[in-house]
Amino acid sequence: MTDSQLKPVEASNLKGLAGIRHGFFTREGGASAGIYAGLNCGIGSSDDTATVLENRAAVASHLNAAWPQIVTLYQIHSAEARVVEEPIAREALPKADAVVTRTKGLAVGVLTADCTPVLFAEPEAGVVAAAHAGWRGAVGGILEAAIEAMEDLGASRARIVAAVGPTINPAAYEVGEDFVASVTQADESTYSFIYQPREIGNKPHFDLPGYVEARLSRAGLSNIERQTLCTYEGESRFYSFRRTTHRKEPDYGRQISAIVVT
Repeated sequence: MTDSQLKPVEASNLKGLAGIRHGFFTREGGASAGIYAGLNCGIGSSDDTATVLENRAAVASHLNAAWPQIVTLYQIHSAEARVVEEPIAREALPKADAVVTRTKGLAVGVLTADCTPVLFAEPEAGVVAAAHAGWRGAVGGILEAAIEAMEDLGASRARIVAAVGPTINPAAYEVGEDFVASVTQADESTYSFIYQPREIGNKPHFDLPGYVEARLSRAGLSNIERQTLCTYEGESRFYSFRRTTHRKEPDYGRQISAIVVT
């Protein structure tokens, strides 16, 4: 496998920034097989560890990173952001859901399989970040935590560029009344992102990427780009926890979204 086989989705607002490389990587390319077929980058999956590390090294190479591995986190659906300055051993990964750095050549990323990945860059300060925004993290403030951590490293909020990556789209994100109660109690603005299909008997649906985009705007960011590809529906390109659950498969792969200051 070579990094040229990888086919990441790129955001135009990040792609045009000097000194920044990024990608919302799909499952296309990669060395994993079976239910993980493709570019599985989830070290928490039951896939062969050596193969997962090979996949992640290909991502680092594609981004021209100085280190052969991407720095990710032990994700827990929190509102915790961590600043990193160097690679971290697998057994020492911090429990958090946004990773921020200004170290040149150090690629940072998050893993998703329906949750929303968000990549940030402030090119003048040379600060980048990646956030994992499931509904709990988004409601809890993970996006704002990532922005604040970037500011702590010298970034200007007015110059931060953000891109919302491929995620589960609202048509596939059916939820229950208990979900509606929890999410609206935590943030009343989520009412605007819940809708009921007209078909009788259908459950409510939640527009997670729309909500994430709104939170970024509410946080004061003006340069935001949102991808529209759906992880649940796009089986040939994306892993999906919900799709795997519906099929009662034993496990699932994770795609990686990563960014680096070159």
